[in-house]
Amino acid sequence: MKFTSYMKPKIDHIQITVKNLESTELFFDQVFPLLGFNLKNKSKGHVPEHAFEVIEYNCDDFIIGFNSPRKEFENEEIHRRKPGAVHHIAFKASTKIEVDNFYLKLKSIIAKDIIPPQYYPQHGESYYAIFFKDLDGIKWEFVFEE
Repeated sequence: MKFTSYMKPKIDHIQITVKNLESTELFFDQVFPLLGFNLKNKSKGHVPEHAFEVIEYNCDDFIIGFNSPRKEFENEEIHRRKPGAVHHIAFKASTKIEVDNFYLKLKSIIAKDIIPPQYYPQHGESYYAIFFKDLDGIKWEFVFEE
């Protein structure tokens, strides 16, 4: 029996636990507007049932949120190759020029390991991207592919 779905997959929200919510907010308050997020749509909250604080950045298509860690995990090393970890998150650019401009603006923000825009033929013949890490070492990407 073959199941046919008429739904179109769409992400509603992503939540990422970070070490320091305050520094994460300062960082992404600078980065996300470069990607088209409006900071007027940012919200903060406390979820007492799960004992965490949350900051959510809302855009038209989805929400990306950051949660405070549990006390017993706050000093653990973050590594993208650990099971259950975020390997990286990629945003799609509309043009190669958007990637170049994003790179120029990102250089003024305290990001780690910024790799300048370049082609990555191992991902596709016209795969053009920039990679960087946030303050927790989580890898982010901004990519254009013709």
